[in-house]
Amino acid sequence: MGLLRWQRPVWYWLGFGWLLTVVRLAWTYRSVMEACGLSEPPSRSRVILAAALDRVPARVVPKLRRIRITRSGLVLRIRILPGQEVLDFDAATERLRHSWRMHGVHVKALKPGFLEVRLISYDVLRIVHMPRKLPAGLLQVPVALRADGAVHVRNFRTSPHELVVGATESGKSVYLRGLVKGLAPQRVALVGIDCKWGVELAPFARRLSALAYTPEQAADLLDALVEEMTGRFELIRASQHLAPDLPLESITSDVWGLPEEIRPVPIVVFVDEVAELFLIAHRADEKRRDQMVTQLVRLAQLGRAAAMYLEVSGQRFGSELGPGATALRAQLTGRVAHRVNDEASAKMALGDISLRAVGAATSIAAERPGTAVIGLTSGGWARIRSPYVTLADAVTACAAYEHLTPDVPALADFRPHHPAPAAEPKAPQTV
Repeated sequence: MGLLRWQRPVWYWLGFGWLLTVVRLAWTYRSVMEACGLSEPPSRSRVILAAALDRVPARVVPKLRRIRITRSGLVLRIRILPGQEVLDFDAATERLRHSWRMHGVHVKALKPGFLEVRLISYDVLRIVHMPRKLPAGLLQVPVALRADGAVHVRNFRTSPHELVVGATESGKSVYLRGLVKGLAPQRVALVGIDCKWGVELAPFARRLSALAYTPEQAADLLDALVEEMTGRFELIRASQHLAPDLPLESITSDVWGLPEEIRPVPIVVFVDEVAELFLIAHRADEKRRDQMVTQLVRLAQLGRAAAMYLEVSGQRFGSELGPGATALRAQLTGRVAHRVNDEASAKMALGDISLRAVGAATSIAAERPGTAVIGLTSGGWARIRSPYVTLADAVTACAAYEHLTPDVPALADFRPHHPAPAAEPKAPQTV
């Protein structure tokens, strides 16, 4: 059983572990709540009743309404007492974890008066096993597993732009491969800007609608993307001049409200090593740098309504890069911080979310590549780890779905790979 618990923790938990934990939880629930300071003094009626019966009134503990078993632990539904809040339970997570001998405890509010306590029985991030049933949808990519056992889905509709920071060999490239592999079978145009001469994004060329691997090409490509965005806004504005007898629901302010037959395809722009766009070697390059940064900020500010999304990654990103860096970072709502070399890099990504998140990002071990700290769209932060995706897996997916690569006329000059025409059969030679 010890070997099973180490090698196959899911099998051990579903076979034996849950029963022992439920028995321990039911037996020690009241004492643990009192020891962790989560109980309240009895009400006046209970005190009067206990005095009439010559008994000592017991303290009141939160009521345990339901226990649900999952593949990674237990989910408790608790009704809190008057005067308590979620922060009281969040501050006691470490004490609850040790009291019930669990690997992790996560607290989440459900509705007024009720909260969810998720108990994790083993380290789900040690060996990442994604569930068989994964959420699917346009612009939704399951890319990692969270420390609470849930699947982290990169949803471009809810979080249009994202910043990914991480040191070398931290798992940043694996995270990017997972995104490319998940977007390859979808009707989405993928655009790459890789100023490291394309070493990161060039292998995906068969599925890319555009690719730039030098600062000069990146400047022209960003201009073309802004022109494409302008054309999409003109299309939206033209659709708003509707006949008076049409319903008001037909009016839209983004491309998703357009009829499907005229709706342009979404565009996801991958920017690898964004610092290369800000660096200049000569003063003559300063004008080109300012133009690129301006166009990138415009895409971040206005691209959501035009279904154009940014995935910006780099080892370091901050105001020291130059003018426009702070404005760009403010528009990147999604934040992912892998292992970083200094605390300042973690503060750049997660400092405006939580100081605890910054500390968690700086404590990621080097022997666990792919582990990162993310800012959640619902508020707060979480630890995640991406499953290992080899370069061959991502390239194979791009090759398999090459026929789904949309042709965007504005980006035709930057198409990295044009399918070769079918060879004509040769006439048989006669002797």
